[in-house]
Amino acid sequence: MRIGILAADRVRPELVPAHGEYADMFGRLLAKAEPEAEFPGYDVDLGRLPERPEECDGYVITGSRYSVYDDLDWLAGLRGFVARLAEQRRPLFAVCFGHQLVADALGGKVEKAGRGWTLGVRTSEIDSPFPWADPAAKELTLIHSHQDQVLGLPEGAELVGSNDACPISLYRIGSHVMSCQGHPEFSRDFATELYDARREIFGDELWRQARDSLDGRTDEELVARWALDFFSAADRPQ
Repeated sequence: MRIGILAADRVRPELVPAHGEYADMFGRLLAKAEPEAEFPGYDVDLGRLPERPEECDGYVITGSRYSVYDDLDWLAGLRGFVARLAEQRRPLFAVCFGHQLVADALGGKVEKAGRGWTLGVRTSEIDSPFPWADPAAKELTLIHSHQDQVLGLPEGAELVGSNDACPISLYRIGSHVMSCQGHPEFSRDFATELYDARREIFGDELWRQARDSLDGRTDEELVARWALDFFSAADRPQ
Protein backbone atom coordinates (compact mmCIF):
# COMPACT_ATOMS: atom_id res chain seq x y z
CA MET A 1 0.00 0.00 0.00
CA ARG A 2 1.28 3.47 -0.93
CA ILE A 3 -0.25 6.46 0.90
CA GLY A 4 0.86 9.95 -0.19
CA ILE A 5 1.19 12.61 2.52
CA LEU A 6 0.20 16.04 1.15
CA ALA A 7 2.09 18.28 3.56
CA ALA A 8 0.48 21.73 3.67
CA ASP A 9 3.05 23.33 5.99
CA ARG A 10 6.51 23.03 7.56
CA VAL A 11 7.15 22.18 11.21
CA ARG A 12 8.87 25.00 13.13
CA PRO A 13 12.62 24.53 12.47
CA GLU A 14 13.54 24.21 16.14
CA LEU A 15 11.10 21.30 16.55
CA VAL A 16 12.17 19.30 13.48
CA PRO A 17 15.20 17.52 15.03
CA ALA A 18 13.05 15.90 17.71
CA HIS A 19 9.81 15.39 15.80
CA GLY A 20 10.44 15.54 12.06
CA GLU A 21 8.13 17.12 9.49
CA TYR A 22 4.37 16.50 9.28
CA ALA A 23 4.85 13.77 6.68
CA ASP A 24 7.16 11.99 9.13
CA MET A 25 4.54 12.21 11.90
CA PHE A 26 1.84 10.70 9.72
CA GLY A 27 4.19 8.02 8.46
CA ARG A 28 5.03 6.98 12.03
CA LEU A 29 1.36 7.00 13.03
CA LEU A 30 0.08 4.94 10.12
CA ALA A 31 3.04 2.54 10.13
CA LYS A 32 1.91 1.38 13.57
CA ALA A 33 -1.17 -0.07 11.87
CA GLU A 34 0.49 -1.11 8.59
CA PRO A 35 4.30 -1.51 8.86
CA GLU A 36 4.66 -2.60 5.23
CA ALA A 37 3.03 0.51 3.73
CA GLU A 38 4.95 3.31 2.00
CA PHE A 39 4.29 6.97 2.84
CA PRO A 40 5.88 9.34 0.27
CA GLY A 41 5.63 13.03 1.13
CA TYR A 42 4.62 15.91 -1.16
CA ASP A 43 5.30 19.52 -0.13
CA VAL A 44 2.05 20.89 -1.52
CA ASP A 45 2.58 24.28 0.16
CA LEU A 46 5.59 24.62 -2.14
CA GLY A 47 3.51 23.66 -5.17
CA ARG A 48 4.73 20.05 -5.29
CA LEU A 49 1.64 17.99 -6.04
CA PRO A 50 1.59 14.42 -7.36
CA GLU A 51 1.69 14.39 -11.15
CA ARG A 52 -1.39 12.17 -11.20
CA PRO A 53 -3.76 10.79 -8.54
CA GLU A 54 -2.82 7.21 -9.47
CA GLU A 55 0.67 7.67 -8.01
CA CYS A 56 -0.67 6.47 -4.64
CA ASP A 57 -3.46 4.23 -3.39
CA GLY A 58 -4.72 7.09 -1.21
CA TYR A 59 -3.70 10.40 0.31
CA VAL A 60 -3.54 12.36 3.57
CA ILE A 61 -3.82 16.17 3.77
CA THR A 62 -2.07 17.55 6.85
CA GLY A 63 -2.66 20.53 9.09
CA SER A 64 -1.24 23.97 8.32
CA ARG A 65 -0.73 27.44 9.79
CA TYR A 66 -2.61 28.79 6.76
CA SER A 67 -6.35 29.26 6.25
CA VAL A 68 -8.31 27.90 3.31
CA TYR A 69 -9.46 31.43 2.47
CA ASP A 70 -5.89 32.83 2.23
CA ASP A 71 -4.90 34.19 -1.18
CA LEU A 72 -2.12 31.71 -1.99
CA ASP A 73 -1.34 30.27 -5.41
CA TRP A 74 -0.65 26.76 -4.13
CA LEU A 75 -4.10 26.54 -2.54
CA ALA A 76 -5.75 26.70 -5.95
CA GLY A 77 -3.64 23.78 -7.12
CA LEU A 78 -4.45 21.75 -4.03
CA ARG A 79 -8.19 22.45 -4.40
CA GLY A 80 -8.01 21.22 -7.96
CA PHE A 81 -6.21 18.06 -6.92
CA VAL A 82 -8.82 17.41 -4.20
CA ALA A 83 -11.56 17.76 -6.82
CA ARG A 84 -9.78 15.20 -9.03
CA LEU A 85 -9.46 12.78 -6.11
CA ALA A 86 -13.15 13.18 -5.31
CA GLU A 87 -14.13 12.63 -8.95
CA GLN A 88 -12.11 9.40 -9.02
CA ARG A 89 -13.28 8.42 -5.52
CA ARG A 90 -9.67 7.88 -4.53
CA PRO A 91 -9.32 7.62 -0.71
CA LEU A 92 -8.47 10.88 1.05
CA PHE A 93 -7.91 11.25 4.80
CA ALA A 94 -8.07 14.94 5.75
CA VAL A 95 -6.83 16.37 9.08
CA CYS A 96 -7.29 19.87 10.62
CA PHE A 97 -6.45 22.27 7.75
CA GLY A 98 -7.05 19.33 5.42
CA HIS A 99 -10.46 18.75 7.04
CA GLN A 100 -11.31 22.37 6.26
CA LEU A 101 -9.75 22.44 2.78
CA VAL A 102 -11.68 19.41 1.56
CA ALA A 103 -14.96 20.86 2.83
CA ASP A 104 -14.19 24.20 1.17
CA ALA A 105 -13.02 22.66 -2.12
CA LEU A 106 -16.17 20.54 -2.45
CA GLY A 107 -18.72 23.25 -1.64
CA GLY A 108 -18.84 23.45 2.16
CA LYS A 109 -18.33 26.48 4.42
CA VAL A 110 -15.22 27.32 6.46
CA GLU A 111 -14.71 30.39 8.64
CA LYS A 112 -12.70 31.61 11.59
CA ALA A 113 -14.46 30.37 14.73
CA GLY A 114 -16.20 33.01 16.82
CA ARG A 115 -14.85 31.37 19.96
CA GLY A 116 -11.25 31.86 18.86
CA TRP A 117 -8.63 29.16 19.29
CA THR A 118 -9.55 25.59 20.19
CA LEU A 119 -6.56 23.94 21.85
CA GLY A 120 -5.78 20.85 23.85
CA VAL A 121 -7.46 17.49 24.22
CA ARG A 122 -11.11 17.36 23.14
CA THR A 123 -13.57 14.46 23.09
CA SER A 124 -16.02 14.20 20.20
CA GLU A 125 -19.26 12.29 20.42
CA ILE A 126 -19.63 9.88 17.50
CA ASP A 127 -23.09 10.45 16.00
CA SER A 128 -22.76 8.15 12.97
CA PRO A 129 -19.63 5.94 12.95
CA PHE A 130 -17.41 5.56 9.90
CA PRO A 131 -18.72 2.37 8.20
CA TRP A 132 -15.18 0.95 7.99
CA ALA A 133 -14.36 1.66 11.67
CA ASP A 134 -13.50 -1.60 13.41
CA PRO A 135 -13.73 -1.41 16.31
CA ALA A 136 -16.29 1.39 16.25
CA ALA A 137 -16.48 3.83 19.17
CA LYS A 138 -19.04 6.13 20.76
CA GLU A 139 -16.50 8.89 21.28
CA LEU A 140 -13.06 9.92 20.07
CA THR A 141 -10.45 11.97 21.94
CA LEU A 142 -7.73 13.87 20.06
CA ILE A 143 -5.42 16.86 20.45
CA HIS A 144 -6.72 20.04 18.78
CA SER A 145 -5.01 23.22 17.59
CA HIS A 146 -7.07 25.46 15.30
CA GLN A 147 -8.98 28.71 15.03
CA ASP A 148 -10.86 27.98 11.78
CA GLN A 149 -13.76 25.53 11.59
CA VAL A 150 -16.00 23.77 9.11
CA LEU A 151 -19.40 25.41 9.57
CA GLY A 152 -21.20 23.78 6.64
CA LEU A 153 -20.68 20.39 5.03
CA PRO A 154 -20.43 19.83 1.27
CA GLU A 155 -23.31 18.18 -0.53
CA GLY A 156 -23.29 14.44 0.11
CA ALA A 157 -21.16 14.67 3.26
CA GLU A 158 -22.31 13.06 6.50
CA LEU A 159 -21.53 14.30 10.01
CA VAL A 160 -19.66 11.65 12.00
CA GLY A 161 -18.76 13.43 15.23
CA SER A 162 -18.89 16.72 17.13
CA ASN A 163 -17.71 18.28 20.38
CA ASP A 164 -18.65 21.34 22.41
CA ALA A 165 -15.96 23.50 20.78
CA CYS A 166 -16.24 22.15 17.24
CA PRO A 167 -19.69 21.16 15.93
CA ILE A 168 -18.26 19.42 12.84
CA SER A 169 -15.20 17.62 14.18
CA LEU A 170 -15.50 14.51 11.99
CA TYR A 171 -17.26 13.86 8.70
CA ARG A 172 -17.13 11.56 5.70
CA ILE A 173 -18.12 11.70 2.06
CA GLY A 174 -19.24 8.32 0.79
CA SER A 175 -16.48 5.80 1.27
CA HIS A 176 -13.72 7.98 -0.22
CA VAL A 177 -13.28 10.88 2.25
CA MET A 178 -12.47 10.45 5.95
CA SER A 179 -12.00 13.73 7.77
CA CYS A 180 -11.23 14.94 11.31
CA GLN A 181 -10.44 18.29 12.89
CA GLY A 182 -8.24 16.86 15.64
CA HIS A 183 -4.59 15.84 15.24
CA PRO A 184 -3.98 12.08 15.54
CA GLU A 185 -0.40 12.62 14.35
CA PHE A 186 0.54 14.94 17.26
CA SER A 187 2.44 13.39 20.14
CA ARG A 188 2.02 14.95 23.58
CA ASP A 189 5.64 16.13 23.49
CA PHE A 190 5.20 17.82 20.13
CA ALA A 191 1.92 19.49 21.18
CA THR A 192 3.55 20.71 24.40
CA GLU A 193 6.50 22.24 22.55
CA LEU A 194 4.23 23.75 19.87
CA TYR A 195 1.95 25.34 22.47
CA ASP A 196 4.98 26.69 24.33
CA ALA A 197 6.37 28.22 21.14
CA ARG A 198 3.03 29.98 20.48
CA ARG A 199 2.26 31.00 24.07
CA GLU A 200 2.25 34.73 23.27
CA ILE A 201 -0.30 34.15 20.50
CA PHE A 202 -2.61 32.07 22.71
CA GLY A 203 -2.31 34.04 25.94
CA ASP A 204 -1.34 32.58 29.31
CA GLU A 205 -4.75 31.29 30.38
CA LEU A 206 -5.54 29.42 27.17
CA TRP A 207 -1.96 28.14 26.95
CA ARG A 208 -2.11 26.78 30.51
CA GLN A 209 -5.48 25.08 29.95
CA ALA A 210 -4.23 23.47 26.76
CA ARG A 211 -1.02 22.27 28.43
CA ASP A 212 -2.91 20.81 31.39
CA SER A 213 -5.32 18.92 29.11
CA LEU A 214 -2.44 16.97 27.55
CA ASP A 215 -2.34 14.73 30.61
CA GLY A 216 -5.53 13.05 29.36
CA ARG A 217 -5.89 9.92 27.24
CA THR A 218 -6.01 10.25 23.44
CA ASP A 219 -7.10 7.89 20.67
CA GLU A 220 -4.52 8.38 17.92
CA GLU A 221 -3.84 4.66 17.52
CA LEU A 222 -7.54 3.98 17.04
CA VAL A 223 -7.64 6.63 14.30
CA ALA A 224 -4.62 5.02 12.65
CA ARG A 225 -6.45 1.69 12.58
CA TRP A 226 -9.57 3.35 11.14
CA ALA A 227 -7.46 5.13 8.51
CA LEU A 228 -5.77 1.94 7.33
CA ASP A 229 -9.13 0.14 7.20
CA PHE A 230 -10.40 3.11 5.19
CA PHE A 231 -7.50 2.98 2.73
CA SER A 232 -7.75 -0.77 2.25
CA ALA A 233 -11.54 -1.12 2.03
CA ALA A 234 -12.12 -3.74 -0.67
CA ASP A 235 -15.67 -2.71 -1.55
CA ARG A 236 -14.98 0.95 -2.34
CA PRO A 237 -16.62 1.99 -5.66
CA GLN A 238 -14.05 2.92 -8.31
